[in-house]
Amino acid sequence: MTLKELTNAISSSAAAFRCRTRLQPAGGVGDKVFPPTYSGARYAKEERQIFDGRGENPQTKTCVVLDSVQAQANRMEDALQAALDSNKVKVPVLSVDFSGLGLLDEVRRVTSLEAPHRVADAILRDSLYEGQPFRKSDLGKQLDAASLQNATPLYQLCPTALVLGIWDSTGPKGGLGAKFQRALVSEIIGVNAQIGIKTSSRIDPLGMRAAAKVVKKDGTYELAATEKTPGAVSPSEVNHGNITPDITEGGATIDYAEQTIVLSLPALRRLRFPVNGKATLERDNAARTVLVALALTAAALAAESGFDLRSRCLLWPTGPLMWELLAVPGQTPEKYTLTSEVAISLLNDAVAAAEKEGLKWHSDPITLKPAPNLVALLKRSQEISATAPETGGN
Repeated sequence: MTLKELTNAISSSAAAFRCRTRLQPAGGVGDKVFPPTYSGARYAKEERQIFDGRGENPQTKTCVVLDSVQAQANRMEDALQAALDSNKVKVPVLSVDFSGLGLLDEVRRVTSLEAPHRVADAILRDSLYEGQPFRKSDLGKQLDAASLQNATPLYQLCPTALVLGIWDSTGPKGGLGAKFQRALVSEIIGVNAQIGIKTSSRIDPLGMRAAAKVVKKDGTYELAATEKTPGAVSPSEVNHGNITPDITEGGATIDYAEQTIVLSLPALRRLRFPVNGKATLERDNAARTVLVALALTAAALAAESGFDLRSRCLLWPTGPLMWELLAVPGQTPEKYTLTSEVAISLLNDAVAAAEKEGLKWHSDPITLKPAPNLVALLKRSQEISATAPETGGN
């Protein structure tokens, strides 16, 4: 894959780059994997039409989500952040510096690659740039003008938002803030999933008995005078004692897992990149080429970091990641293999080409400081966490 091929793809009527990869559990075919659980300890299961390798003979099979679109986006951003930290890539990032604030649990930094809503996240909104609230600073005000017709501010400050999507709902315009769809979508599913069971138990080496009641107090506990003492609970409530063996639904066996990645080129073509109020086709295509290269780099870096999705869900590709360019309907797609090293080289070349068209991004991280109200809120939250168990997000 070359820079010219990327530029030709984005400047033509090509529809997408796609990559479909089969994976198996690292333990081997038939080993159990554990999908993510959602509200009510449920798995995301549904019936899907599954086709053979030629795209024929559809069969209805039960499939389970092993990694959602949102989770995959986060893994790609994490991979970009790791590459940025090791100086493998240079990508615009805003970083909030939490060091030296006397927090109970030290938070070193949160970047726009780590914040849930990217550059539009409340963590950045509630931080200061050169002593001013970020969104009221000259730098932050640039985001207020972001739109499909003016994607330049996001290109310069947080280009991953143009690839993975963003809704500026926490900014000055609230729900009317700019929205950019996901151009890069990835998901991993398990095909023909048979949900299994899991067991749980614990034997206490001290042999604590349930009748030996305790009363919780100030983050610890005291021995209860009697079983009927107000607030008296079993030792298991403070993590002592046995847990009765139990069987619940858990894990799944699958025929195989499959990752599907699609990068929409029409979504990127909707973006315009004016400088000083003027846009040119050459500059637009140069910027779009950068975003294609950035998306491919993020996907390659994430793949090379492995598919260890969570405890007991380590997957292994059965073959190399193969990209296809959907260029002309009815024609066999052109195929490419792409390592992160090659992708990063393409990205660097694309960025340099965009600079020649007058479009430059912030290659060095921009550092913000958390505002006093954000620091106070974080400290209070940490104090509560230190003295009380977590009961939920609200």
